[in-house]
Amino acid sequence: MLSGTPYIPETITVHLGTPDSDAPNVTVSFASYVKNVASSEIFPTWPENALRANIYAITSFALNRIYTEWYRSRGYDFDITATTQYDQKFINGREYFQNISYLVDELFNDYVRRQGTVEPLFTAFCNGTTVTCEGLSQWGTVDLANRGLTPYEILQYYYGDNIDIVKNAPVRTTMPSYPGIELKFGSAGNDVRSLQIYLNRISGNYPAIPKIPAADGIYDAATEGAVKKFQEIFGLEVTGIVNEATWYRITYIYTSVKRIAELDSEGVRFEEVEKRYTEDLKIGMQSIEVSMLQYYLAVIGAYYAAVEPVEITGYFGENTERSVKSFQRVFGLPQTGEVDRATRNDLYRAYQGIVDSVPPKYTAVALYPGTVLREGDQNESVKIIQEYLTLINATYPNIPAVNNTGYFGPVTRQSVIAFQKQFGINPTGVVGAVTWDSIAGVYSDLKYGFDKRPYQSPGYTIKGE
Repeated sequence: MLSGTPYIPETITVHLGTPDSDAPNVTVSFASYVKNVASSEIFPTWPENALRANIYAITSFALNRIYTEWYRSRGYDFDITATTQYDQKFINGREYFQNISYLVDELFNDYVRRQGTVEPLFTAFCNGTTVTCEGLSQWGTVDLANRGLTPYEILQYYYGDNIDIVKNAPVRTTMPSYPGIELKFGSAGNDVRSLQIYLNRISGNYPAIPKIPAADGIYDAATEGAVKKFQEIFGLEVTGIVNEATWYRITYIYTSVKRIAELDSEGVRFEEVEKRYTEDLKIGMQSIEVSMLQYYLAVIGAYYAAVEPVEITGYFGENTERSVKSFQRVFGLPQTGEVDRATRNDLYRAYQGIVDSVPPKYTAVALYPGTVLREGDQNESVKIIQEYLTLINATYPNIPAVNNTGYFGPVTRQSVIAFQKQFGINPTGVVGAVTWDSIAGVYSDLKYGFDKRPYQSPGYTIKGE
């Protein structure tokens, strides 16, 4: 969950022993977990304001474990342990005190955070009698409540004045922070931006890892170099590709250097988890991300008979929804008509499979390679786009011709920007699916006398349904 805004998980998995013991796991609803811990840690006869303050602390502690993927990022298959040696006291199967149960039903989706930061605060606490600590004293809350302090004032007493209580956080199914697909050179999106932010912060403690100049969500050569150095330092296979093992090692080190799972956390700022790209797509939306979705569906629909093709308009209407549902049906996904992470990942895999398997002779123009092209890149796809732009220059002299070197330098960037301005595309100088498709269409029209994209009657079937 580290790469996004906190939410309340529907369930939490508790290990009934120390982390490395062979004790079993149990999965319970998050509210039930808080009721269990509160009934095990505190007394129902305490003043209500003391009970409320303790419930806030219990909830925030557990959410911090889940938000940082404290155990899962280390390879464990649970979210938290049941022992106070590491976490909070959980007694499997115990009954709850009625008044505590009522309070938890009201408070379980509220949590404490530092002002200006995102993550649930690591609300360390102890009983305050046999054990003392820097955080909240459970017995101390009783005295403060008896003196008339509110729950918020009690929390401020222990955690400082600069805290907020987030109210009514959304409840969602737990989703791992790992994107579900490998991130590599040319990948783009919010997960890449999170990766870049993590690595830049880690480099402050490990200066051998080079800074990434632009944390813009595009996996460029600088990002690849930083990943390789990270992998080298931390004993991972040096591939420059972020698989699940590398992702969780990066998030683990990021959590450690920022002390996110400690009371004196440096904190995760809101701009660090800001989404630059629209993620979940559904009917009624209009954006460049919708255009990219439609491009992928159009190509996949040309090669998979059961996937309904769609026009590239940038608007998510009923036709796009039907196309998405047909894709989800073919690939065994819930037929919601909405594009979530699972659908997006399978779209990318299906599209990349086509790119890797369709012979060039079956396409009038080349398929988008599946990776973003930008200044500094050097590969065969850059050479193709340079060839297309050079031919387009003969008809549109304001779009500069470029040498087919395969290196994406300043001249190529200027040519791409000129093309984007000419054809109403946001002039970023970066070639993604939409720009590639538009350049390929204009090239096809000028070279062959018709605008034929790779997904228009290809005459090549990968899979008949």
